[in-house]
Amino acid sequence: MQMKVSRFPQFMQSLRRRQPAANKVGLLGGLLFAGWLAGGWVSGFLSNPAPLNAAIPENTQVSEPARYQGKGFAQVASVVRPAVVHIAVVHEQQNNFSDGSFNFGGREFFERRVPTPPRRSSKGMGSGVLISANGHIVTNHHVVEGATRVTVTLLDKRQFEGKVLGLDPQTDLAVVKINGGDLPYLHWGDSSRLQVGDYVLAVGSPFGLTATVTQGIVSGLGRDGMGITQYEDFIQTDAAINPGNSGGALVNAQGELIGINTAIFSRTGGYQGIGFAVPASMAQSVYSSVVANGKVARGYLGVGIQALTPELAQSFDLVDSKGALITDVKPNSPAAEAGLLRGDAVIRYQESLIDSPRALQREVMQTPLGTTVTVTVIRAGEEQIVHPTIVEPFSPVQLAKASAPKPTQHFSGLTVEELDTATVQQLGLDRQTKGVVVTNVSPGSSAEQAGLVRGDIIQEVNRNAISSLDEYEQLTQSLTKGQVALLFIERKGSVLFLSVKV
Repeated sequence: MQMKVSRFPQFMQSLRRRQPAANKVGLLGGLLFAGWLAGGWVSGFLSNPAPLNAAIPENTQVSEPARYQGKGFAQVASVVRPAVVHIAVVHEQQNNFSDGSFNFGGREFFERRVPTPPRRSSKGMGSGVLISANGHIVTNHHVVEGATRVTVTLLDKRQFEGKVLGLDPQTDLAVVKINGGDLPYLHWGDSSRLQVGDYVLAVGSPFGLTATVTQGIVSGLGRDGMGITQYEDFIQTDAAINPGNSGGALVNAQGELIGINTAIFSRTGGYQGIGFAVPASMAQSVYSSVVANGKVARGYLGVGIQALTPELAQSFDLVDSKGALITDVKPNSPAAEAGLLRGDAVIRYQESLIDSPRALQREVMQTPLGTTVTVTVIRAGEEQIVHPTIVEPFSPVQLAKASAPKPTQHFSGLTVEELDTATVQQLGLDRQTKGVVVTNVSPGSSAEQAGLVRGDIIQEVNRNAISSLDEYEQLTQSLTKGQVALLFIERKGSVLFLSVKV
């Protein structure tokens, strides 16, 4: 949902007209999910416990540290606001008109060829947070997704052309880069130290009003299961957030970045006291991976898991229903190699207690690749400890063969290999699966822009089935530069079409 500033009075009038009916609806019963507000919308505020006269650490900001002087949060805001930017995006789309042939009730109404429709542009806006002096910005995936142009405006009115370095829809995060030096930026805070009731500030551009600051508290921690993103561990806040706040900063009383504002619950699309932010622990992991690797490289254990019920806990000789029950172990995965078994209940990962499947998912996701971890499980009523080494899903090591990978010459940045019996088993595919397996997709390539990822099985090229690498090569040899090819792929049990430019 996008709401332009000029239309806001009508929006408020419509709310007043609906208010009598709305009052009849219970507060919680009437809440509809309005998060992920298109084009960018949401903000919040969080903090570590600190008295209002506490000093901000000297290393918190690039500029002179802010200090409380009996003026509320004015000093913190003066340091944070310059590092929160306004992001304007443009999307260009081809108008999806027909060719002029219409048929009503089985009878042709008229037939007339019309010119190719012009491209149309749509605009969106959101917020972002400078996280380095040379111009790295963290924002929401939904703020910059599909943008053909990104313009970043600082508090001092300077404007920069932004480049999207990486997108991560699984966490609704993105990293944008502008060319600059000695820019104001925020330091990461420790979101794991947050407590319900801590003061927080949300900074963003609601309705295009840049660098707006709102204040609230942490209302809840570890919110998940809402279907907003694949990986959920949200900070809930009551700081006022509205359309345009998405991607903005949630900071603590020391001015440290402890969250990226992402979504709200609302009956109206506007602020109703419940907002959500991605915690800094998750955002920092995504940011570091994109800057270092040009993509998000998250950990893979190779298990299927589900929540435990009291009945299941009893069946598996468990004391309670806390933990993550393993329902499947992928062949040749880190879990299989470490000896994890179906029916094991994971109760601890490294030093963290695991009380749900999502808790295990988050821990694995944030584990640096190549790390050997300690996992404690309950098996047949007894504790067992295993030591899997976390890798990237469908990594080159997992897909390696005796022969070297054979890169395609037809799709930029795409490498494929033969889908042999061993690979089928490794990926947990049906024995009858045919095609070639994608083993590498270069960042920024046309293959990546089309949505291809490692582990995809290409089964058709332009509606022609593939059963071997030779057939794939034969079908792609006739493609010409600039041509768009239609690929049919299988990905983790699902199938879809993708259009890839040669």
